[in-house]
Amino acid sequence: MEIIHHGAVNGVTGSCHQLIIDRQNSLLVDCGLFQGAETSGRDENELLSIEFDISTVKALLVTHCHIDHVGRIPYILAAGFDGPIIATEATAALLPMVIEDALKVGVTRNRSIIEACLKRLNHQLVAVPYKQWRNVSLSGNTKTKVKFQPAGHILGSAYIEVDVQLESQPSKRIVFSGDLGATYSPLLAAPKSPYKADVVVLESTYGDKNHQSRRDRVKSLERVLTKAVSDNGVVIIPAFSIGRTQELLYELEHIVSYSANEKLNEIEVIVDSPMAAKFTAYYQQFQSLWDAEAKRRIKQGRHPLNFDSLYTVDSHQEHLQTIDYLAKRDKPAIVIAASGMCSGGRVVNYLKRFLDKPSSDVLFVGYQAQGTLGRDIQKYGSRGGYVFIEGEKHYVKAGVHTISGYSAHADQNNLVNFVKRIRHQPQKVVLVHGDDEAKTILKEKIEAVGITATIGV
Repeated sequence: MEIIHHGAVNGVTGSCHQLIIDRQNSLLVDCGLFQGAETSGRDENELLSIEFDISTVKALLVTHCHIDHVGRIPYILAAGFDGPIIATEATAALLPMVIEDALKVGVTRNRSIIEACLKRLNHQLVAVPYKQWRNVSLSGNTKTKVKFQPAGHILGSAYIEVDVQLESQPSKRIVFSGDLGATYSPLLAAPKSPYKADVVVLESTYGDKNHQSRRDRVKSLERVLTKAVSDNGVVIIPAFSIGRTQELLYELEHIVSYSANEKLNEIEVIVDSPMAAKFTAYYQQFQSLWDAEAKRRIKQGRHPLNFDSLYTVDSHQEHLQTIDYLAKRDKPAIVIAASGMCSGGRVVNYLKRFLDKPSSDVLFVGYQAQGTLGRDIQKYGSRGGYVFIEGEKHYVKAGVHTISGYSAHADQNNLVNFVKRIRHQPQKVVLVHGDDEAKTILKEKIEAVGITATIGV
């Protein structure tokens, strides 16, 4: 057996890992888009096309439905893949929406093409519950089963255990982490380590950093909001529609409801993303997956994802009207808009209008990949510099803040503990999905607890 990485090996996007079981059989884990600097200097066809042999791929296993993990699914379908696409029940519910949006934004608005792709997807999509083994049909006498375990990253996210029984050989257990959630994140429970593994393919996004504690990050969030209400500014929070937006709403409900600052109690929270609104509805539908704290809030009669001062912007016309409305009035507001790395979407229009206003604030709550507008604002905003948005120079006069604790990714301690707490420890950990420095530092930390680690190539 061997593992070939078709993405997320020299960076954090384009996740796609192929487990070669034997000459006749392989499994694919995720099939995501490349983003940011990882697209630089590369032809679009090269980034999107499926250039590896899929003739032996018996199933595509999906860890979760962020676009950097699923965005190339239409292309593998076009390349002729007709096997099962296996995902958790919540991911299977969300995935068609994500793929439809990706097709509209990056490929075509031709409805017949979109419908044809979604029809294929739904035909091949297999929804499975957490924590149950499922056999995967292979050629020959080799046997393989897979199990999806809660990863705590976003709704439906999973790490995947793959158990391979080669003929007349002991079985091997390979674990693909996908993206692991951070400990003490709101809404979803943190992942628990598997009982055993021979090999772990582990993400390393924050392999070189540890997040703030949840208490500290709530205080940081409240400080930014207090500054905003003091000068009636607009707080722009770029956030992915799935995961980060819902976690923020959960925390904001508590702040606006219970803060001692009366102006914070009145602040409007605007979610300018139809996708985010749809995903929030699914979060409410799948409340059985929430953690104990979130379930307690529901029992108390609170509505952490649908509170009184929350407004949702739907149409593009409403979006433009909201920007004009915020620019003309003298009241503070919080705007959550996609995309999370400012690489497109409605947040770009907010940045164009408010980035040069000292009363405004831009709050980053997630990882900003190299080559994205978000990373540029983080880097140059702190120096009073400027960034280019759609070819135009914009000076960064707004306050720029980063609260790492709201990342949906596990930090260094979480990642090391995930491996360390595997009862029957792996022979090897393969590090993927991280910048070079993050992988190098995490490798040292894992080896310091006596486990061999390598960097995926």
